[in-house]
Amino acid sequence: MKQRVGLDSALTVLAPVVWGSTYLVTTQLLPPDRPLLAAAVRALPGGLILTLAGRQLPQGHWWWRILVLGALNIGVFFYLLFVAAYHLPGGVAALVGSVQPVFVLLLSALLLRTAIRGWQVWACVLGTAGVGMLVLGPEAGLDTIGVVAGLGGAVCMASGIVLTKHWGRPPGVGLLTFTGWQLAAGGLLIAPVTLLGEGLPDRVTWTNLAGFAYLSLVGALLAYAVWFRGIERLPALTVSLLGFASPLAATILGFLFLREGLTLIQGAGAVAVVTAVLLAQRSTAREARVAGGAAGPSPGSTGVPPDGPVAAGATAATAPPGSPPAAGAATAAAPPDGPTTAAPTDPLPPPEAGPAHPAPPPTEAGTRPAAQSPRQTTEREQS
Repeated sequence: MKQRVGLDSALTVLAPVVWGSTYLVTTQLLPPDRPLLAAAVRALPGGLILTLAGRQLPQGHWWWRILVLGALNIGVFFYLLFVAAYHLPGGVAALVGSVQPVFVLLLSALLLRTAIRGWQVWACVLGTAGVGMLVLGPEAGLDTIGVVAGLGGAVCMASGIVLTKHWGRPPGVGLLTFTGWQLAAGGLLIAPVTLLGEGLPDRVTWTNLAGFAYLSLVGALLAYAVWFRGIERLPALTVSLLGFASPLAATILGFLFLREGLTLIQGAGAVAVVTAVLLAQRSTAREARVAGGAAGPSPGSTGVPPDGPVAAGATAATAPPGSPPAAGAATAAAPPDGPTTAAPTDPLPPPEAGPAHPAPPPTEAGTRPAAQSPRQTTEREQS
């Protein structure tokens, strides 16, 4: 159980690691001041590709559910994310977004009926403090629009995580198709607003195209497929706490590509973030192990061999050799050529020794005599 939780967590954390590169790609590769365009291009192409490949459309009430999830997880969230990225330094935007696990904790208690535990509160506090030490500096500035957009994005993403966990996935629909529906819905919600509010840029460079392709195929299509898989397999808060890896990845990428320095305070923040993520992972594994033990031992864990006698047949299995079986007792099945449990204990004599057929032991009323083996039947016919 612990290994499975660890594997699911390690795979899920790849999504926020990829998203940590959003700030770098937005500022270095995309056209300036185009948050709606960036959000629409990030969501729509990948969503259409997955939806067409899946050859399925939502049915019944899943139409409006997909619209809600597409807006919360993709459409509105993407727009607010890019607004925050354009109005705030990357570190400040990441810090504002790091309050998302707090919203997930509260919404999970309301919708999923999960209890709020002490380690969950400490993990949220530790992770947020670590992000603050990791990304804030003396030059960090605050912008009202950016802060409001960052908080709104955190609320949207938290609501999307909890509702995705609460509603699950439609029966018979694959994970990639489910991801494609949400990406397509979110992209279609943003596209008209993009054309009316921003329009298309006069000039698009190859650098811009490379940035759009990365955000659409890697940052959305692949990353969200991994993310929704993690929501299905892990608790909602654990998934949200894994999002702390995003600012950590952003800081490391800034150090590697933008020559941004690292201080001791940032190092301490990185340790706090990693500790919060590990605390969530270990606590989730422990709770899953306790829940599995409370459900009772699994079949075959009682020490009885699969082919051995069950409790109802224990009398026949433990009776002394040569004693008659009790009335109504079940006897074990014998191999085709071997003696049964009611057969004589002496071995059969060879054919040349002459017919020697000892009388079968008396049976009590209500007990069927044991069936004779083919060898015994043949010798009786010959005699």
